[in-house]
Amino acid sequence: MKQFVTAAVFTYPHEIAILKHLLTDAGLSFYFENEAMVQVVPMYTHALGGIKLKVHKNDLSTVQQIIEDFNFNNHLKIV
Repeated sequence: MKQFVTAAVFTYPHEIAILKHLLTDAGLSFYFENEAMVQVVPMYTHALGGIKLKVHKNDLSTVQQIIEDFNFNNHLKIV
């Protein structure tokens, strides 16, 4: 997991639903840090720093392009 970097940060679980499918369809390696905790206790999202999209550093530019293409940047903080 040391090869993974934060590509974006989301506040709510519903914001990542479509993005999960797009990243899976693209065959990219990724995971969402804090996703399970925020689903269990939604108010912890700010304390945990949000739901962090972690991707392999070699895939970072591809992921940023997917986020840009589908206008996810209105809902998240790109790192």
